[in-house]
Amino acid sequence: MSSFAALLYEKQGAVAHLSLNRPQALNAFSVQMRDDLAEALSAVSDDPEVRTLLITGQGRAFCAGADLTEFGTAPSPVAARRVRWERDIWGQLWGLNIPVVTAVHGCCIGSGLEIVLLGDLCIAAEDTSFAMPEVQLGMIPAAGGSQTLPRYAGSAAALDLLLTGRSFGAHEAQRLHLVTRVVPQAALLDTAWALARQLAALDRRLVAAAKQALRDGRDLPLEVALALEDRLGAAV
Repeated sequence: MSSFAALLYEKQGAVAHLSLNRPQALNAFSVQMRDDLAEALSAVSDDPEVRTLLITGQGRAFCAGADLTEFGTAPSPVAARRVRWERDIWGQLWGLNIPVVTAVHGCCIGSGLEIVLLGDLCIAAEDTSFAMPEVQLGMIPAAGGSQTLPRYAGSAAALDLLLTGRSFGAHEAQRLHLVTRVVPQAALLDTAWALARQLAALDRRLVAAAKQALRDGRDLPLEVALALEDRLGAAV
């Protein structure tokens, strides 16, 4: 296991496992965590042996959102924007051509939920609490939430969650298609690892083609999307 300052990273066979590791702060997303995640995602992307990525959180929560204690600490808005462009970790996560499984518990707020939405399959402990509080805090989501949330839940539900910032539970998250499965807390990691290993046994080329077909074809006219599916199928 490789230990970053704010992440744990290990490989078990063909499964890469990243775990957010600021349990004293409920894994609030910090600048250090951003930098660590960028390096770890690069390692995952560059490793041909990795066929599935599993993301979890240490301690009592998956992620409590952005670390608000760091707001205003950047040397200037220009410098902060430049860093975000140079380290597009959300693009890295979205662009992975392997399955991304998240296992969430405790709270999954703001950036935590956006990590889930940029992945593929999410297992949630039944006591997990979700929220998107950014608008209530005077900002809009910074990790794609305004774009990914309506793609899963629909525009009306997304606006409700974004504008009110209300908390909602794991079963509502499943009804909104944000979560794939809801399980007891005690079964969370075993369920997530079993799914990650099952997906890792698949042909990596087929998985990449299936992800591309779903993501690229979603906004295309059906005739064009079917042609995309045909091309991808022929290629593998």
